Amino acid sequence: MAQRPYKRSPDKTRRRGAADKDPLGPEPQAKEKGNVSFTAPALPEGVLYIWGTGRRKKSTARVRIRPGAGKIIVNKRDMEQFFTHQKDRQTVVAPLTSLNMLSSWDVWVNVGGGGSTGQADAVKLGLARALAKAMPEAEGTLRDDGLMTRDARIKERKKYGQPGARKRFQFSKR
Repeated sequence: MAQRPYKRSPDKTRRRGAADKDPLGPEPQAKEKGNVSFTAPALPEGVLYIWGTGRRKKSTARVRIRPGAGKIIVNKRDMEQFFTHQKDRQTVVAPLTSLNMLSSWDVWVNVGGGGSTGQADAVKLGLARALAKAMPEAEGTLRDDGLMTRDARIKERKKYGQPGARKRFQFSKR
């Protein structure tokens, strides 16, 4: 059995009635990518778009999707023009690639606040939430890939009596 990358505290290793079981639990199964495929459903009568909201740091993205040819428009510009870094483009399309649906949905995004990386992560969360609303059967796949969880890390506030959140003024003994 392979060693796990983390250690549990001694009081958590044994549970009541689990004397003969592996204390670390079953070995995680390797998930095969690409074997799950979904099809874009037809929208209900009277519904034009499905909305999803994503946030990251100071960025907020309002995402609307509709079954289509796979075009992604961000703030009335093509995604390649808006997100200039390849890493940000891959982040934006991560929910679609995990479902193998890159050319099945048209995506329109309004995003503001923060920087490019925060905006890309906000779009990723908004797109994942919209896809989960459109296809409830795909929510498990999106959650397993970590796309449905909001990253709650934000900038720590500045404290009084010091120049930043953690930095202190230089100490002078005399």
